[in-house]
Order: sequence, then structure tokens, then C-alpha cells
Amino acid sequence: MKGRSRTLMARYTPRHAPRHAAPRRSLGRSVGRPVVTTGVLAAVVSGGVAAASAFQGDAASAEPLTLAIDATTTTTSTEESKRASADSARVASDRSGANAQRSVAAAKAAEEERARAAALAKKRREAEERAARAAERERILANAQQDPKSVARLLLPEYGFSEAQWPCLDQLWIGESDWRWFAENPSSGAYGIPQSLPASKMATAGSDWRTNPATQIRWGLDYIRSSYGTPCNALDQWQARSPHWY
Repeated sequence: MKGRSRTLMARYTPRHAPRHAAPRRSLGRSVGRPVVTTGVLAAVVSGGVAAASAFQGDAASAEPLTLAIDATTTTTSTEESKRASADSARVASDRSGANAQRSVAAAKAAEEERARAAALAKKRREAEERAARAAERERILANAQQDPKSVARLLLPEYGFSEAQWPCLDQLWIGESDWRWFAENPSSGAYGIPQSLPASKMATAGSDWRTNPATQIRWGLDYIRSSYGTPCNALDQWQARSPHWY
């Protein structure tokens, strides 16, 4: 019985052992959920409040800085916009001024070109008019025997006489020779349109004085100018004398 008792006792497991045994905690659970004491918790809470307060303080103090940066950025952006607008306006003004200067230069060049063209056209007209007068002069002189009066009117200005002197000259030489270049006074020998006496005096105007009415007229106009001043004065003297002469 004793031996059996030992055996039985060795195999006996108390039925109530788990109920009275102290609970065991696994090592892993102890590490995963540490025990926090009241003092540590207070410190953590206090630290959290302080951190929160510090964060709030930093946020509060940072907010004006953020606003200041925003205001500076806005001001800078506005100034840049103003500068850009001013630059654009200046560029536009410079471009407009350059265009205006080019327009003025182009208008000036066009005006100068028009002036040159007008001056050239004027010179051309004057040259053409001179050529036409020269041609007409040659025609009149070449036709002197058929139309001596036209020769006299042509030559009046060359001796300083205006057209107003023409009627006096016409009347004077009608009375002297009736404008015949070959007229000769049988009693005195006076000859030609102006009735030069002696006739050879007209040689001072040209060797063709006997047949060229233009040569006779040149001599007669020079004689009137040197002796009476004007054809009208010569006519007055001619009419005042009897028989008529000048």
C-alpha cells in the first residue's frame, strides 16, 4: 500500500491547483503593453499640453510672419506689374515716337522730292519757253522785210522802251518812211525806215543796213534813245517842226 500510495501520489495532480495559482503573464504582452504609472502619465499629459501650447504659440507667432510674406509678395507682384505696365507703355510710346519720326522723315523726303520735281519741271518749262522765244525771234528777224513792225516791237525792250512807247514809234516812222526799208528821200538822201541822214550812219548797226530792216531799226532806236530819250518824246519834236523831222 505504501508503494502504491507513492505511485498514486506521484501521479496525483491537484484538481484545484489552477484555481489557486497566481496568474502568469507572457513576456510579449508585458512588452507590448507597458504599465504606466500615475507620475509618468502626468508627465506625458503635461508634456502634451506644453507641446500643444508651444505649437499653438508657434502657430500664433508664425501667422503674422505668413501674412507679412504674403503682403510682401503681393506688393512685389504689384510693383512688378506696374513696372511691366510702365515698360509696355514706354515701349509703345517709343514705338509710336519712332513711327512718328519715320512718318515725318518720309513726309519731308516726299516733300523734298516734290520740290525737286517741281523745280526740275519749272526749269524745263523755262528752257522750253526760252527756246520758243528764241525760235520766234529768229522767225521774226528772218521775216523782217515782210513785217518790219514786228521786228520793232520785238526790239523795243532791248533799248529800254516799254510797250507803251510802241504807238509813238509807229506813228513817227509812218510819217518818215511808212515803214519801207528801201524808202529814200530824193532831195536829202535820207534812207530807210528811220530815214537816216546820211544813210551811211546806219553802218554802225550792221553792214547790211541797205537791205536789212532789222539793222535799220536797231540804229533808229539807238538814235531815238540817245537824242530824245523815248519814242514819244521824238514824236513830240517831230510834230512840233515843220517840215517834220527829228
